[in-house]
Amino acid sequence: MRSLCRLPSTRMLPVVALLLLLATPVGAQTGPASDVARTALLDRELPTTSMLTVGTLDNGLRYFIRENDEPENRAFLRLVVNAGSVLEEDDELGAAHFLEHMAFNGTEHFEKQELVEFMESIGMPVGRGLNAGTSFDETVYMLTVPTDVPEHMETAFEILEDWSHALTLDPDEIEQERSVVLEEWRSGQGAGSRVRDLHFPILLRGSRYAQRLPIGTPESIRSMDRDTLLGFYRKWYRPDLLGIIAVGDFDADRIEALIRQHFEDLPAASPEAPERVAYDVPSHTETLFSVAADPEVGTASVQVFHKMAPDTDWTIGGYRRRLVEELYNDLLNLRLLEIAREPDAPFLQASSETTQPIRATGAYTLSAVVPEDGIERGLRALLVESERVEHFGFTESELERGKTALLREMERRYARRDDRPSRAFAGRYTEAFLTGRPVPGIEYEKALHERFVPGITLEEVNAVGRRWLDDSSRVVLVTAPEKDGLELPDEAALAAVLREAEEAEVERYVDTSAGAELLAEPPAGSSIVDERTRPGGLTEWELGNGVLVVLKPTDFDDDEVVFRGILPGGLSLASDEDLIAARTAVPVIMAGGLGELDANALQRVLTGKAVRVDPVITDSEVGVSGRASVQDLETMFKLIYLRFTAPRADERAFAAVQNQLRLVLANRDNDPAVALNDAFTRLMTRNHPRARPMTAEMVDRMSLERSLAFYRDRFADASGATFVFVGAFDLDTIRPLVERYIGGLPAAGKAEAWRDHGLRWPEGVVEETVRKGLEPRSQTRIAFHGDLEGPRERTMVGALAAFLQTHLFEVLREELGGTYGVSVRPVYRWVPAEGYMMTIEFSSDPERANELTAAIFAEIEELKRAGPPADKVADTREAMLRRHETRLRQNDWWLTALSGSYQHEPEPGAATLLAFPEWIEALTPEAIRDGLERYLDPERYVRVTLVPEESDARSLSE
Repeated sequence: MRSLCRLPSTRMLPVVALLLLLATPVGAQTGPASDVARTALLDRELPTTSMLTVGTLDNGLRYFIRENDEPENRAFLRLVVNAGSVLEEDDELGAAHFLEHMAFNGTEHFEKQELVEFMESIGMPVGRGLNAGTSFDETVYMLTVPTDVPEHMETAFEILEDWSHALTLDPDEIEQERSVVLEEWRSGQGAGSRVRDLHFPILLRGSRYAQRLPIGTPESIRSMDRDTLLGFYRKWYRPDLLGIIAVGDFDADRIEALIRQHFEDLPAASPEAPERVAYDVPSHTETLFSVAADPEVGTASVQVFHKMAPDTDWTIGGYRRRLVEELYNDLLNLRLLEIAREPDAPFLQASSETTQPIRATGAYTLSAVVPEDGIERGLRALLVESERVEHFGFTESELERGKTALLREMERRYARRDDRPSRAFAGRYTEAFLTGRPVPGIEYEKALHERFVPGITLEEVNAVGRRWLDDSSRVVLVTAPEKDGLELPDEAALAAVLREAEEAEVERYVDTSAGAELLAEPPAGSSIVDERTRPGGLTEWELGNGVLVVLKPTDFDDDEVVFRGILPGGLSLASDEDLIAARTAVPVIMAGGLGELDANALQRVLTGKAVRVDPVITDSEVGVSGRASVQDLETMFKLIYLRFTAPRADERAFAAVQNQLRLVLANRDNDPAVALNDAFTRLMTRNHPRARPMTAEMVDRMSLERSLAFYRDRFADASGATFVFVGAFDLDTIRPLVERYIGGLPAAGKAEAWRDHGLRWPEGVVEETVRKGLEPRSQTRIAFHGDLEGPRERTMVGALAAFLQTHLFEVLREELGGTYGVSVRPVYRWVPAEGYMMTIEFSSDPERANELTAAIFAEIEELKRAGPPADKVADTREAMLRRHETRLRQNDWWLTALSGSYQHEPEPGAATLLAFPEWIEALTPEAIRDGLERYLDPERYVRVTLVPEESDARSLSE
């Protein structure tokens, strides 16, 4: 089920599509899209891109088809049902979501688990290839299918058809699935759900949505029966409410034929079918308030919602208006960011955005994370900044920077138009089906940006706030920790803040941005002294300053270059007394800015640049990492050079970082998940002092001087560093940049290595129970660990994790009904020696935690004894090969894999990465059984179980 606590921003989404001239029919497009966009009248609706096939069957079912080869050999299919929990009657609570679960438990052509088994057999298991979600207004079923085997696509459409009208809803399967749905409900409980349950009735007052959370209630889940599910299914799963989305590497005509083959004969909805009502959220004249305190909340926050009707103006003029609104939010957010960087800032972070909490209502939202004892001050500062804009407006220089950034972002989206993943298109077309939001295409949108953005005036942008910031349908939500001695503002106090902010005397904002420059004098650099080519399309350059540069040009993304540069040493070279300063060096130095520029000036200089370069300091390494648009490559190289040579210490920024950390850490122990993680880390590291988590007490021991000294010392000598660059570049273009900026890094020739402080994983069996939390929920983490050697052994550990993920999911969830899901994850280390950790984690009823843990160990031992089923090993092979097939066309995967190889392998390069399919093909049931014996030793593991505090824990039976 989708989360309902996070309110998604729509500010940065392409929310419209484009239409043409007055005489052109709605939805049609003639001539080049860019030419049409430059002349279309403002009152005309937006068209649908010619790249998309949209159709409607006679029975009312709609479909959206697009050919797209990112990733290759994949199709992303969705059955979208325009019906969710808001349509449930009082005796149907939770039916929409429960029905979604039952779609995986038997259909006309796939008995019981056959559907899941088919997806596993083609390498697309639950989660990655098979998924679904239920929300207030819709239910979406998702399949990811390889397209290189035609039969797979045919079976996939048979699945979609069965979902639409042929669920069996077997009573035994309903009973089996009931416990799984209850466990999903349990997994969603905690501070977030308790706060939501207090806020939603206020935010959505008078609406049906406030009483229709998709998960239902424990009582409704327990009482759900076949008649209820079948009734909901027959009412709402009908062609006029169904959409088929298909995006992928296929022939669109064939897909359209499959849609017609499988869905054309579905009977249309009968005249007696109930109306699909669009429920609303009533407006109100007064301001509503909700203050929610909870003992497990970590930080305080305040949100001000100005509810409004959903934006459904899909005209050219509506598109232009949204560009104006986007500029308003962008400019105000930059001002709020500047305030958050102040030493005694009233909020940790703040934002201005348009949101859509649910389909029935839009909202303009101001929100901030604030000190727990400064809620009123934070709210006042948030509102006063809006008042400042209302009184004086933005400046011309702010507007010009905003326009530059907006146009540059569109240029980058256009440059990457051929690399947009099919998954993103599928999501966009799902939205189009559900809301009617047009899909104009990137060429049309770019033309509209070029047409409208330069002409947007300051007066237009300044007027946005005045239009949004009124008292009608306003809701103020406050969330805070519940603790002794902390007094929270009541409704009267919050109302007083609103009045004070409206009457506050504000001063005009002063923009200080002129004359700033990133790097006045570029370094002299050094030449390439040796050049080598390696398998896998790699080139190695050794520079005169002792830096090794590894380059892999790719065609996966036409406008992306990613990189990482690493030196050995890291925090291990910090003394015990300097450890806190070293651990906080990255946030402290980044907050200070760079070179002669403070953080605000640096941000302004980088306006319109699609580039990011961050310093990295880990226990065993230091370096830099980042990415850039091809157009901004030289800026990226300048930033790399400056990160090494020009760290900037700023007393005010340092004080701001300290205050932010105090705010974040003040109540970190409130969260039960933190208690679990802390206990696990303590046990895995034998409570080593250098592995202890950051606490509020440590903030006072931070030192700007020592952080700067450690940073400078670690970055003073780049000799011995390895830089890996992956992406859309050619060697001739990038060579002079590498020689000048990477070759210009300082080099003293010191050979430094990681220092061993004796941190080791524990011996034997270590178990601990942690008591924390109010909800009837347990979390169990089991970690097997040990030594290994080389990439082939790492591949085996990864294969074991993939196999166990599926196997334990079937046992713990499908057979025992004890958990909503189980995670099996491999983690690798290289220092002090190469090793692995395989974690198995699940949530459950506290009373079943030991039972399920015992089941895990019993399954592992049985697999060792009898060996795994050959067909399940084949499924694992297929899943790993399919995943590898996709990863081979991802820049970030190549960067991570190559960086690890050059840091840790005796013979680095791409050879071992390219050998992966061969190793996977060699996996047999015997190899998996041997791997289980070798790597999952029942005499060497750590187990931590989080259980609620018994005196406060609520029972599901209540």
